[in-house]
Amino acid sequence: MGCATSAYAVVGRKNKKRIIQESVVFVLQFRVPVQSDLQRQLKGVAPKTTIDRLTCLRNQIQLVAEDTEGSAISELRTALEEYLSLLNGLIKKSSENDGMEGCVEFKWKTIGDGRRAEICFTNLWMEMLTVIHMMAALALTEANSLMIPKNCSASGNGVRVVSTDSRREAVDLLLKASGYLEFCVREILARFPPDIKSKLPDDMQESVMQTLSIQALGQGTEIQLGLAVDSQKATLSVKRRLACEQVIYFSQAYHCLSGCEVVSHGCAKKLLRFIYWKFLEAKAAAYYYHGLVTDKGTEPACHVSAVCCFLAAAEILGESKKACLSFCLAPPVTRAPPMWGVMKHLSQKIPEVAFRKSQMYGYLLEDEEKAMQCLPELPDFQLSLRPDDFELPEMEDVSSAGKQTHMLSEHLDYSENDDDEL
Repeated sequence: MGCATSAYAVVGRKNKKRIIQESVVFVLQFRVPVQSDLQRQLKGVAPKTTIDRLTCLRNQIQLVAEDTEGSAISELRTALEEYLSLLNGLIKKSSENDGMEGCVEFKWKTIGDGRRAEICFTNLWMEMLTVIHMMAALALTEANSLMIPKNCSASGNGVRVVSTDSRREAVDLLLKASGYLEFCVREILARFPPDIKSKLPDDMQESVMQTLSIQALGQGTEIQLGLAVDSQKATLSVKRRLACEQVIYFSQAYHCLSGCEVVSHGCAKKLLRFIYWKFLEAKAAAYYYHGLVTDKGTEPACHVSAVCCFLAAAEILGESKKACLSFCLAPPVTRAPPMWGVMKHLSQKIPEVAFRKSQMYGYLLEDEEKAMQCLPELPDFQLSLRPDDFELPEMEDVSSAGKQTHMLSEHLDYSENDDDEL
């Protein structure tokens, strides 16, 4: 499931059996805090109550994430938002006190893929980047879980059914994740000098986060197309527009990432394959619906153009299945969802309509290959979805004037206690 492990079957606390589950939404790798001695590092710099809360929240995030493999999303989100509020206050204080920056060592580690790669830094903005990055990962994870029904046979005939409410909620989560990632690029990475940017993990590189933000919008549009296909009120023009918007989103995401160095390995390589797969599915859908709209014309040229669209859609659909396999086999290995929803509908309709229409209007095509070279361009539509606006939670005041004496008193208490122990 993207860069993250799809699921685990957990038996007890020590025996975890990894299973490969399906991926509907591209999910980011999870990182969790590693315990740090914040009491020692922040002694005399921040109030003891603030240090205790920072430590408690980091420990809570780590324990909950590791125990549940990130499935306790609501609890994790609440803890991250509270931690972010405290962190925002520390950053404000550090801007007034040059001595704070660099005095605290933050550590995080990856979970869920069998590795335990750690990152360590002393930059407060880097800590904020890592926290918001985890919030984006949680939103993507929740969106993915909503698109995988708990009981695929609930419809009685084994056909997958995802409720309308779940799909709409998944779209909202994708927009939220896109907003988190856009904020990271716009408000945080812009503060980093090139030497720090170059040392960031692959999935925190600017190009990767920009790509993830754009492709989340593409996936949101994909879900909207599925809702339109199920709606009797949605016209062919609406379906064509959504499919064409998908093509634009995934095309932008692909070009944003394809020229970057990080794309040769790891998360970025798998992400690029995922985007290419989704781009081909979107393009097949766009040509199919464009063909249906064009075929409503009365001129022979309209029918020729429509047949070209249907034939192109059928060919691209076949290529998308190969791209899906390529994505799934890229490490870490994942499993694509069974054909369902809009793609199940299109996988049946596209070959059928392409064959029927080519037979019907074959006499108008002098040469099929020549006709394919005259494939009409897809309409260009203004994109509908935008990332949700994300604002940092209200900062907690960790440096009010009234606390300075209290902090000094605590610092002296610490010193006296240290002397007593000696």
